[in-house]
Amino acid sequence: MIYNFKKIFTTVLMVIFGSVLLYNCEPEADNFGVQLFDGDGATGKELSFGMIAYNINNGDAIRSDAARLTLGTLGAFNESQFGLQKASYITQARLSTYNPDFGANAVMDSAVLVLKPVFEASTDSLKTTTDENYIYPVGTVAAKKVFSTSPVRKYGRAKINGAVPNFTLRVSELQDFLGGTEDSILSNKDFPVTTLLGTKVFNGNVTSVNITKDSDNSAIFTSTNDIRVNLDATFFQNKIINKKGQPELKEVANFIRYFRGIKISVDESDGYLFQINPADMEIVLYYKNDKIEGTTNLRPQNTFKLALGTGNVHAGSYQYNRAGSQFPNYVSATPNTTTGDNKLFLQGMGGPSVGLKFPPATLDSLKLMYSQNKAAVINAKVRLYTDEITWKNSYRKPNVLTIVETNNLTGKSGFTLDLKDYAAVVPGFAYLRAYDLEKNPAYYDFIITKTVKSIIEEGNGYENKNLRIDIGDFIRSQNNNALINWNLTTRPFAVERIQLVGSGNLPLTNAKRVKLRVIYGTK
Repeated sequence: MIYNFKKIFTTVLMVIFGSVLLYNCEPEADNFGVQLFDGDGATGKELSFGMIAYNINNGDAIRSDAARLTLGTLGAFNESQFGLQKASYITQARLSTYNPDFGANAVMDSAVLVLKPVFEASTDSLKTTTDENYIYPVGTVAAKKVFSTSPVRKYGRAKINGAVPNFTLRVSELQDFLGGTEDSILSNKDFPVTTLLGTKVFNGNVTSVNITKDSDNSAIFTSTNDIRVNLDATFFQNKIINKKGQPELKEVANFIRYFRGIKISVDESDGYLFQINPADMEIVLYYKNDKIEGTTNLRPQNTFKLALGTGNVHAGSYQYNRAGSQFPNYVSATPNTTTGDNKLFLQGMGGPSVGLKFPPATLDSLKLMYSQNKAAVINAKVRLYTDEITWKNSYRKPNVLTIVETNNLTGKSGFTLDLKDYAAVVPGFAYLRAYDLEKNPAYYDFIITKTVKSIIEEGNGYENKNLRIDIGDFIRSQNNNALINWNLTTRPFAVERIQLVGSGNLPLTNAKRVKLRVIYGTK
C-alpha cells in the first residue's frame, strides 16, 4: 500500500520545524537502559571504543516524486565544503473543471502562478504598509490596500555583501509528458523545457494583500503569504481559452498530454534554498467575457484555475557541482570502510550519507568486557561532533537525523534494534540527542543500547552489519505517531548539510573523533 503523504503534510512540518530537542549539560543513561540493568549493588562506569565512520556517495540522486516529496525546494547555494546545489520544481497541471465554458468572446487579462512558501511567521519579521487612497484598476474602485511582507525560511546565505540576494524565478513549459502518479522519478532526471511562461525577481519575501472597498469595506482582492509570478497571458489565451470545446480540455488524460506541466527554477548560482507547499500551488487565469444587460455589454472579470497540487505528478530536480570544493577529497565512489574518513559529509536531497562500522577490536573488547567482568550495559551511544574548524559558520544545523542498520551480505536495511523494540512502546523514546546546536562544535548522540547489548549479551555478530546516518527525520503515522518504515523519511526534501568529525587516521585520543560510549554496571 502506498502511503498518502499529502495527508500528513501538517505532521511533517511539525517534525521539521517544531521538533523538541533534548539539551543536557551532562550525558546520562536513557531510562529504558536503567530498567534493563538489574542489581541494587551496581556501579556505573563509562568506556569509549573506536568506531569506523565513512562517507557514502549516493551519486547526488534520490527518489523525489510526489510519493516522497511533501515540500518542494527552490534556490541555489554554493560554499567551499560541499560545492554548489541548485533546486528546481516540476509539476503537472490539471483543469479545475473539464470542458470549461469561458463564455462568449473570452479574452485573457492576465495569468498568475501562485506559490505558498514556508515563511518566518514571527511578528518581528512582519512588515506592513497601508494605502488609504488606492484605486482598484478593474472598475476604478476607491479602496484601501494593506500590503504585508514576511521573509521566507532560508537555508544558506541569507545575505551576500550585506544584502539579501535576489533570485530570478523562471517558469517554463515542460517538453515531455511526466507520466502517471505511480511512476518513480529520481532527482537527477533532466526535464527539458520549451516555452518561457514568465519570470520574476524574487527578493526573499512572501506577500499578503488585502484590498477593500471604501464604500462598504467589502473585500475586492485577498492573497495571503504567497509569491505571485505573472505569466504570459497570450500563451494561455491560445493554450486554454481558445481551446474551448476542444478534446484537449474535455478530460484529464488528454489535458496532461497536451499541456505537460511547468518547471520552476532560478537563474542564479548562489544564495539560499527555500521551500514551497505543493498542495497549495495554482495558476489563476483572469479573463473577461460578454455579459449583456439591456443594451450594455458589461464584460465582467472572471477567473479560472489550473490546479498544480494534489493528484498531479511532481518532482524535485536537484543539480550539484562539487568542483573546487573539499567534497571530492573525502567522498569517493567507493566508501573506505577499513579506516573511514577524517571528515564526514552529510547532506539531504540525494547528497552523501555517513556509515558507521564496529571495528573487530571493538567487537572483541565488548564481548570480553561481558565475559570477564559480567558487565551489564546501561546505555550505549555513538557520539559525532561537528567539525569546529571547517564547519564554523552560521548555517542552521539539522535538529533531526535518521539512523538505520544495513547488512552487507543481504543488501537489506532496516530499523536499528532500539527503534524496533522501543520507539513504538516507550513514550518519549529519543534515539537521537542533539547538543549545542547554536555553538561550535555541536554534537549528536545516537542511542544504540539494544544493538550493543545484543553483541555483548546475546553474541550477535556485527561483522557484516553497519549503521547508516542521514539528514532528515522518519515519517510518522498521524494515528499513533509510530514510525512507518525505515526508508520513509524527509531526506528527499531536507535542505540541511553538515560536516562531522570521522575516524580515518585520527587517533583514539582525539576528543572529537567518532566514538562508541558505553555506560555499564558491575556488581
